[in-house]
Amino acid sequence: MNNLRGKTIFITGSSRGIGREIALRCARDGANLVITGKTSEPHPKLPGTIHTVADEVQRSGGMALAIQLDVRDDAAIRDAVEQAVQRFGGIDVLVNNASAINLTPTLETPARRLDLMWDVNMRATFLASQACMPHLKKSANPHILTLSPPLNMDAKWFAPHVAYTMSKYGMSMCTLGMAREFSDDGIAINCLWPRTTIATAAIQFNFPEAVLRASRKPAIMADAAHAILMRDSRSCSGNFFIDENVLREAGVEDFEPYAVETGTPLFRDLFLD
Repeated sequence: MNNLRGKTIFITGSSRGIGREIALRCARDGANLVITGKTSEPHPKLPGTIHTVADEVQRSGGMALAIQLDVRDDAAIRDAVEQAVQRFGGIDVLVNNASAINLTPTLETPARRLDLMWDVNMRATFLASQACMPHLKKSANPHILTLSPPLNMDAKWFAPHVAYTMSKYGMSMCTLGMAREFSDDGIAINCLWPRTTIATAAIQFNFPEAVLRASRKPAIMADAAHAILMRDSRSCSGNFFIDENVLREAGVEDFEPYAVETGTPLFRDLFLD
């Protein structure tokens, strides 16, 4: 297989940022994209809706189905998966991209923020994977790709924002367990995390502007995701991939085009020593 033509790819949180970029990269192959997110009407501060991304997908050569989805609603997840199957006949890839971030210490993390991160990060990853699994089992080269970090248990990654760390590691633990659980089914279940911070709204609103300038563009994650999805599912599971390493293995040597500001020293992302 040298492209994703005709494959159906379900992406959570794909109205902007990395999710949108992955959708557009797959669309260039002629894939079917299921674009999901809460944003169906323009946001006052953030660009993009599920409908604008669906239009971009179709202009890029893919087919698109836009579904408004709050990933905290388990019935809505199941319904969205069924809509995708009815429209495209199955699901070949699930990308667990939806994520909530709140980099606060213990005493400054209210219950509603804790619940939001747990529900959008770990719980939604588990439930979306669960809902897609029967359909993935029927695919010729099924993949689940979750955007979460390697499991680094150094306390320094917990202490400043223990709730966020637990929620992201919960996503990664889904990969760790499910990769083994479904190994006989030939479903590739992997994580992908960036070497550097990525210029998304999450970085824009949670870090100083200097970090945004020291970041890479979302395209690097999209290219790395595409490279992983091209791999044989039966021989590629249970991995915690780093975007730069994936692309180096694929032969990429020049990473300057991915930089937000060429020549600026890059800011290493969380959870990587």
